[in-house]
Amino acid sequence: MVLLGLVIVALPQASLAQSNPFPGTWQLNVAKSKFAGPPPKSLTLNVQAEGRGLKFTFVGVDAEGNPINDTVTAVFDGMPHPADNPNFDARAAARVDASTIITSATKAGRLVETQTGAVSSDGKTQTLTTTGINANGQLITSIAVYDKRCCGYQ
Repeated sequence: MVLLGLVIVALPQASLAQSNPFPGTWQLNVAKSKFAGPPPKSLTLNVQAEGRGLKFTFVGVDAEGNPINDTVTAVFDGMPHPADNPNFDARAAARVDASTIITSATKAGRLVETQTGAVSSDGKTQTLTTTGINANGQLITSIAVYDKRCCGYQ
């Protein structure tokens, strides 16, 4: 009986994990994206399920030809977690629904960036909309559109 109870409790969680549209490999579509400054030459986003959240790994080449290699982990508990970033020191994430997440970044307790990530209903496009304040105190907005390159749940 106990084993049956454990299996029944685990089934919805397994189903939810498999219906998560974020994990996979995504390629930046520069033509569909809008950036506050020059866009990167190339950018690939790999998303993996990790614990109670997602791990985002960005790899590519920026507008000046320098390598991009950044990893961000989002824990969906709405609480600020320390961040290793020169522009902010903490990041909080929340899942709005199955295909939308919102993160906010703060520096010394002051909100400096908000990002909304949304996957299209067909699961083929992910859009990351970022608004915030740059190092010069100027308001910035970017819309990065990614096309799914491979599927599967990682």
